Amino acid sequence: MPTNNQILEHLKNDAILYKAIADLNVEIRPELDIDIYHSLLSSIVSQQLSTKVVKIIWNRFTDLFVQGYPDAESLLSKDHAVLRGVGLSNSKANYVKNVAEFKLANDMSFDFLQEKTDEEIIDYLSQIKGVGKWTVQMILMFPMDRPNVFPVDDLGIQNSMKSLYQLNLEKKELKTKMHDIASVWDPYKTLASKYLWKILGT
Repeated sequence: MPTNNQILEHLKNDAILYKAIADLNVEIRPELDIDIYHSLLSSIVSQQLSTKVVKIIWNRFTDLFVQGYPDAESLLSKDHAVLRGVGLSNSKANYVKNVAEFKLANDMSFDFLQEKTDEEIIDYLSQIKGVGKWTVQMILMFPMDRPNVFPVDDLGIQNSMKSLYQLNLEKKELKTKMHDIASVWDPYKTLASKYLWKILGT
């Protein structure tokens, strides 16, 4: 795997993005985590919530379990009302149990998934009800640190690119243009996307 500096050299092919990254002056480091099951639960709990609220609900959720780890058997034994009681929505309470059921019936180990392509991992994990393409892309980008993932449906990425590249497009036209721009970043779309989130945050 190339270093960040080597990837940034490649991203110089996109002068607009490279200038924005240089102005940020922030280094983004990998956030590898081989416990994909745990990462998937965390991703579901955190969807559509602010960072502050996520921390509170995640802590309440993990406090339900021995040593704070929501192992699959223990999670499945929890009453729905208990999961709702720590702040999970009705659907999220169902989805985390779906992940636990999948974990007991299927291999979710890092080594097993690492042998698969990005698309194969998306197909495999999105069998779980409540786990869509975007959620699996976040798993690919963060705990698995796959280098060439571009979450074109992510609202933050869309808004960042609309602002940075002055795109006055919507829906299908917008996504087509985003893919055109991102083709220059290939095969390092993940780091480019992570920088787009940072740029949006500033």
